Amino acid sequence: MQALSAWNPPAGIIGLFTDIDDTLTTDGAVPPEVVAAIAALKARGLAVIPITGRPVGWSVPFAQAWPVDAIVAENGAVALRRRADGTLDKLYQQDEATRTRNFAAMQQVLATIEATVPGARRAEDSAGRECDIAVDHSEFVQMPQPHIDACVRAMQAAGMNATVSSIHINGWFGAHNKLQGARWIVRELFGRELDAELDRWCYIGDSTNDQLMFEAFANSFGVANIARFVPQLAHLPRYVTRQERGAGFIELAERLCAASA
Repeated sequence: MQALSAWNPPAGIIGLFTDIDDTLTTDGAVPPEVVAAIAALKARGLAVIPITGRPVGWSVPFAQAWPVDAIVAENGAVALRRRADGTLDKLYQQDEATRTRNFAAMQQVLATIEATVPGARRAEDSAGRECDIAVDHSEFVQMPQPHIDACVRAMQAAGMNATVSSIHINGWFGAHNKLQGARWIVRELFGRELDAELDRWCYIGDSTNDQLMFEAFANSFGVANIARFVPQLAHLPRYVTRQERGAGFIELAERLCAASA
């Protein structure tokens, strides 16, 4: 990883995808300065799309309040898009019958994990989840790495995808992930193919569930607290900010704003 200061922004950047937890947040909250940085990017004509493992229910107030184009939740499964009147459209990648069938199966897996992995506890935001499950490892409990690994193995043994964010272990049925969700939302919002313009987009994140994005985007960034996960990353971001969490996001936003002025 090179320092953000070594990045030479290419001409024609049109948008930024960003993780939320420990990328936009600091101590579990999104500071007003981060929302102001998002607004500054929007004022310069850039698309801003948070893409997160958080549930869609948890994401609703932020999709309504933040100056973003959409929020893609549950690792690419569902998106919230604000209409002109301020109400939200909820977009899904899976049809209702598939979601219903998967939801029932996922609850069984979650119950098994809680019963068999010491200290495993469903994430406190689980009531807002529609297309995945989440086990807390660092938000309100501290789970040792061997138990995190056991949760991942249990999800995978059930035929689920599994990924680890800075706070949760997420599992789901389906082919979606953050990168596939990014491609999907660009088609939904703009009627374009992300892969045809990948070099004009940026991504910023902080943990192992951002690896597909780090690999795919030449303009990929980690906030400084990604150092915690570096030993577990097969694909690192190209650049890293000097500061952690929301302050690191602001560093990147200021660099993008200066380049587009």
